[in-house]
Amino acid sequence: MAAKVNPMWKPIIERYYADSPALRHILEVHSRSVADKSLAIARRHPELNADAIFLEEAAMLHDIGVFKTHAPGIQCFGTEPYIRHGILGAELLRAEGLPRHARVAERHTGTGLTSKAIQEQGLPLPVFDFVPETIEEKIICYADKFFSKTRLDCEKTPEQVLRSLAKFGDESVHQMQLWMTLFGDSATL
Repeated sequence: MAAKVNPMWKPIIERYYADSPALRHILEVHSRSVADKSLAIARRHPELNADAIFLEEAAMLHDIGVFKTHAPGIQCFGTEPYIRHGILGAELLRAEGLPRHARVAERHTGTGLTSKAIQEQGLPLPVFDFVPETIEEKIICYADKFFSKTRLDCEKTPEQVLRSLAKFGDESVHQMQLWMTLFGDSATL
């Protein structure tokens, strides 16, 4: 009988979430949903040449920094604003020796954040373009928009995703519509 393989992301989550079982559950369920959707996209679109192993790892770790933020509704009792969870996670992942995974963490907020948007909105983030660039970064950012951490049992419809992005402006909605076309979902507002 073959030994069961322990995924590389599991000990990382265990290390940072050992004292937060409720938050760990939310993180793992949400991240598993994002990973499964990401992998389904990769299977449906082999022409994209997405790295399936990396997709799963990075999707499972994309929200690793949430425990440092203050979002009591999802069991986060840290001190940082929630919008910083991506860059906080990226710091942790770089310290773990995972710079490629760190890029996914810091670039998955919204449909990506530009330095212009960060400045204009006065966001508590470094002024930098945190925009998905690789196909894996784009797939995970896209898949993440279909799952919330408050309704773990539901996948949003494409229409719901677009409505939720509308508050961030036309640019976010347009980017999501482009990804919906590329990845095989469609919606209209």
